[in-house]
Formats: sequence, C-alpha cells, structure tokens
Amino acid sequence: MPQVRVVAEDGEEFGVMDTRDAIRVARDKGMDLVEVAPNAEPPVCKIIDFGRFQYLAKKKANEAKKKQVVIVVKEVKFRPGTDEHDYSYRMKHARQWLQEGDKVKATIWFRGREMTHRELGARILDKLEKDLADISEVEMRPRMEGNQMFIFFGPKRHKGGAKSERPAAPQTAAPQKDGGGEAGQPAPAAADEKSPA
Repeated sequence: MPQVRVVAEDGEEFGVMDTRDAIRVARDKGMDLVEVAPNAEPPVCKIIDFGRFQYLAKKKANEAKKKQVVIVVKEVKFRPGTDEHDYSYRMKHARQWLQEGDKVKATIWFRGREMTHRELGARILDKLEKDLADISEVEMRPRMEGNQMFIFFGPKRHKGGAKSERPAAPQTAAPQKDGGGEAGQPAPAAADEKSPA
C-alpha cells in the first residue's frame, strides 16, 4: 500500500501520507504505526504505543470474561422402573443444582420392550416437574428422541427484583410479632396511621 490515512493517538489527523513517511513520523514520536481500518480507501493507520494497545485490549477482554455467566447443564438419568428411593435421591441432586444456578436435564432411558410403555417415563418426568416446580421452570417440555425421553429445567427467574425490595423496608422498621401478612402488603401499623383517630 503506497499511501495511508494517518491519525494520531489523541485523534489529530495528519491526512493521507506515503507509508514510509507515516512510519518515520511514528518513530520520531517513539510510537508505532498500527493499521486500524485495512478495508478503508486509503487504509487508516493510527500512531500509538502498540504494547499499551495490546495490553488494554487484553484487559478489556478479561473484564468482559469476568462479567460472563457460565451456565452448566447437569444431567439426571432415570429408568422407567426407577425405585422411589433412587428417584428421591436424584431429585434432591437436581434441586441442589438448580439452587446453585445450573440447568438440569432429566433423561429416561428405555430398553427393549420398555419402549412400548413410554407413559411410565412420562409419569416420572411429570412427578419430577411437580417436585421441582417451586425452584425451577421447564425450559423444554418432555420429548422423545430415539430410546430416551428428556426434559430441561432452569432455575426460576425472579421477575421484578427491585419491586420486591421496596415493601421490605417498612416491614423491617415495624416488625410484626405474629408474622402475618404477605410480602408486598403494608404492615398493620401503617394502616392504623392512615385512618383518622
């Protein structure tokens, strides 16, 4: 490329220059000439400290990675004839994983003649769905694929988290001894203040 558009680190434009002249200007300033827009006509180059540029780019990537949430899908396997104790053991593990924020895939494996009794597997998955309903929501309904039936659960999302915090403040100011009233309803003392005496 014979010519490039040169921009300084602070945004000052040097205009279109010969490539060798642009490199010379960058070296005079003790910096590097870095191509930032190769598809432009003419290509755009910036006079910057390349080591610092790489460091900042790496730091920004690490910051983005820290904010990234990794969701793990854990699997619980059942058979159509799974016993009650085995079921409860696996259900407790699924509950624990959902409370930790992971997703759960529950799978029923069918072998041979068990394929004719798919309703047994569906019954187990329905029971599991009811047992985990308080902490999870179904992301994918029970489905057959080959010789297995599966369902996906995800942790329950709390909608309106900011709204639920507002009513909590008055309740802490005037604690109730009987523990009556639901979250989001005013404390009985606040209702007495509004009525004329």
